Amino acid sequence: MSKSIDFQLFAPYNQEAVLIGSFSEWQPIPMKKDDKGYFRTEVKLEDGEYEYKFRVRSKSWFLEPDQWVYIVDPYATKVIDNSEQNGIICIKDGQKFVDTYVWQHDDKPLPQNHELVIYEMHIPSFGGGNYQQAIEKLDYLSDLGINAIQLMPVQEYAGEDNWGYLARYFFAAESSYGSTEELKHFIDECHGRGIRVFMDMMLNHSEQSSPLTQIDHNYWYHHEARDPQNSWGPEFNYEHYDENLDIKPAWNFAGDVVRFWIEEYHIDGIRYDAARQLANYDFMHWIVEETKKTAGSKPFYNIAEHIPDTPNITNFDGPMDGCWHDSFYYLVTPAIWGDSFDLEDLKKAIDCKLDGYMGVTNVINYLSNHDKERLMISLGERNIFDDAAFKKAKLGAVLVMTAIGLPMIWMGEEFGNSQNKQMEHPSEIDWSLLNNERNLGLLEYYKGLIQLRKNNPAFFTENVDFFHENSETKVFVYGRWNDEGSRVVVVANFSENYLAGYVVPEFPADGTWHEWTRDYDVEVKDRQLMIDLAEYEAQVFIN
Repeated sequence: MSKSIDFQLFAPYNQEAVLIGSFSEWQPIPMKKDDKGYFRTEVKLEDGEYEYKFRVRSKSWFLEPDQWVYIVDPYATKVIDNSEQNGIICIKDGQKFVDTYVWQHDDKPLPQNHELVIYEMHIPSFGGGNYQQAIEKLDYLSDLGINAIQLMPVQEYAGEDNWGYLARYFFAAESSYGSTEELKHFIDECHGRGIRVFMDMMLNHSEQSSPLTQIDHNYWYHHEARDPQNSWGPEFNYEHYDENLDIKPAWNFAGDVVRFWIEEYHIDGIRYDAARQLANYDFMHWIVEETKKTAGSKPFYNIAEHIPDTPNITNFDGPMDGCWHDSFYYLVTPAIWGDSFDLEDLKKAIDCKLDGYMGVTNVINYLSNHDKERLMISLGERNIFDDAAFKKAKLGAVLVMTAIGLPMIWMGEEFGNSQNKQMEHPSEIDWSLLNNERNLGLLEYYKGLIQLRKNNPAFFTENVDFFHENSETKVFVYGRWNDEGSRVVVVANFSENYLAGYVVPEFPADGTWHEWTRDYDVEVKDRQLMIDLAEYEAQVFIN
């Protein structure tokens, strides 16, 4: 039995629009504009799937005045991403729906923001191509200790074989990775393992042929890039206010986007790509509040990619919960590579408060990410290979896992993947490396550090003290602690020299301390710790 289905297109200053679709044999169906700026029409449809699109007289400056253009519905939840570029509408029981997926793990408790250990993942590169293959590797992440996945873009983007940072259809899931049901199944399986899922979202810009650019470019976007050197596509204009309709159109669209993904796909956080280019704190405050209201009682985490990073984005009046701590990368890696050794830089990396940040969830620390070359690549460029490279990788792992902030691993970093970054035609990470003893050893090292971090409440605080440093031997010592008595001390050797019988004075307390990475006990007397410290080694002591 057919029922009337409403089709609508918001285009308040366009003169004319029609609907075409498989249900009309692609013949135009007139649409009437209401006083809110929506073109509307109703079509009687049986249950099923139908292809459709709109034809509208454009107001975009780069087209002829009132030129007819074909566009996909900007709110389409499925798109045939081929030369036809049609939206898909699904009808069941006379109602629009995305799919019939039934969630299995909504009642599973998930970690709070301060407990997170994050893994940045590109679906095709991680699992081999699609969501189902990624699901098959989730137990690997559980064993590693990961409890949050930062998904690289999964909104429908231009093309099929790239990282996806040019979103074309903001409500549709990238079809080359699998169906909407399979994406939900992936997220559900993550939740079943206690793993939260964050979405990488482009609210700064879109791909140049995205529907809104074709309907009325200057209604939605800035006429031209405000910072041409850092522009990746048409930039949404969050300053534009429509006095006639009393709305900020770009705000409304972005709000609809984030609410949809939280409600429909049960995501647990959003990374806002190019947040510095957004450059509108009022909008960012509002969008963060919208995410929290939509998520309700479940934990949600809003992350800014603001490069260079700044505490202004997270502190006091700052809109975001946290940001990518790019400074950590630039402060720590020169010491790991062996390019330089600056104790003050290391202190600022370990204690983000020295740069003005307030708390654990304000910064996300990393040794690499999709924008950086992997640590093994950077070491190889300096002719550092084999044992020396893996020792330095372990040293870096200790720093990222024990610094104030949340640690993030770029997929494969945990076992020393050494592939160059590939924005176009990215290949699967090289899992065969786990057949090598060194790579497997690095993976086990990461597992142990993650277990330590998740189980020691000292890491959930903003407490850190620096009580020993030696610029000649390149030894750097710091402690993490909480008020209940948990304490962790890191003794790091950044030199190429083996330090036998090295003495760390002013150790926090006498008594028996356990070293985590080598698994041995040591007695501290007169507040002096004496240990043998290998080259490029960090030892981690717990009380």
